[in-house]
Amino acid sequence: MKDGTPWDTIGSLAALFARLDSERGLTTDEQWTLQVLKLSEEVGEAAQAVIGVRATNPRKGRSHSWEHVQEEVADAVITGMVALARMRPDDPAEYLAAVLAEKSAKFLPGTGP
Repeated sequence: MKDGTPWDTIGSLAALFARLDSERGLTTDEQWTLQVLKLSEEVGEAAQAVIGVRATNPRKGRSHSWEHVQEEVADAVITGMVALARMRPDDPAEYLAAVLAEKSAKFLPGTGP
């Protein structure tokens, strides 16, 4: 880690996972595909936690709290950041900032690029 920012930690995780996947013989495309599938899995876990909060599964009832949902959402965000860092190792933070500015400009006038 350079200065301890979240993106430094994300970069370290992305580099570790890329190295481990490369050692397993996975191509870059395979690595990126699996990382996006991991993101989908994490989002699914957040949805499952919401179902648990709302007690909409009759077999399980109220099985989660909003704190569980928050943790699962954080897991999804982290996994998404790692995915982005694996696909764009040179500029993930800058790329995310640019996309955020573009997307948010649709809802927050005066915030666009």
